[in-house]
Amino acid sequence: MSISHAPPSSSEPDISPISVDAPDPPELVPLVPTSTRRSRVPRWLRRTSGPVLLLALWQLLSATGVLTPDILASPGTIARVGSDLIADGSLPNAMGVSLQRVAVGLLLGTVVGTGLALVSGLFRVGEDLVDASVQMLRTVPFVGLIPLFIIWFGIGEAPKVAIITLGVSFPLYLNVYAGIRGVDSQLVEAGESLGLSRWGLVRHVVLPGALPGAMTGLRYSLGIAWLALVFAEQINADAGIGFLMVQARDFLRTDVIVVCLIVYAFLGLLADFIVRTLERLLLQWRPTFTGR
Repeated sequence: MSISHAPPSSSEPDISPISVDAPDPPELVPLVPTSTRRSRVPRWLRRTSGPVLLLALWQLLSATGVLTPDILASPGTIARVGSDLIADGSLPNAMGVSLQRVAVGLLLGTVVGTGLALVSGLFRVGEDLVDASVQMLRTVPFVGLIPLFIIWFGIGEAPKVAIITLGVSFPLYLNVYAGIRGVDSQLVEAGESLGLSRWGLVRHVVLPGALPGAMTGLRYSLGIAWLALVFAEQINADAGIGFLMVQARDFLRTDVIVVCLIVYAFLGLLADFIVRTLERLLLQWRPTFTGR
């Protein structure tokens, strides 16, 4: 028996798909936080506007006679004297000697200050033996120790480096010690629960947590190093920026003194820039507030 299928009648509805154009999706606009939006004025221009205005005021006071040359030379005179000192080689040689003294003193002070901070911060016995003595010595003005350093080390390079080393050690000690003791105890407990050894805790938890404090101490120590250098180079120095200042003082050359002070300021600014660059490289894991 055969079964035949009848064709569909014309009365049945047509259910063929109907193409409908879908609406375009809305355009996504990225949201930029207010703190990251660029200002119309470049930041480098804003940062240099203050010194430029100060320089213009200085030149104006010199041109109108308010500042006489025997009190403070004009910026034009300072620039001319500085170029003369560079041309005859006296300023580059003085900068080289001063940089060498600061580098040696900073290296020794970093080793001493950081080493004492590690001993005092990581071990309670070390804190009992070291911290009280360091806290007592840091209250003594290191400039007041210059006569003792001259008696102990003579009048050569040793007392100059010793003064810089002493000035650098205490800020580093305080900041590294505070950074170590400021590490969250819950992080230490988490590291212990993960099976880290004592050295593993120090390497992976304590030292990274203390690194921001160490960077702050290094920046502060660099400022102290240049301050200590000014005093150190007054000790029977025969070279260096301080030696140029002593000679200029004897001959009442305020222009040379100002040139040396400007060199001190720029060297300190360069050192601070280097440390801030290190902070950005070493502390990329730490989000910080950058101002609004």
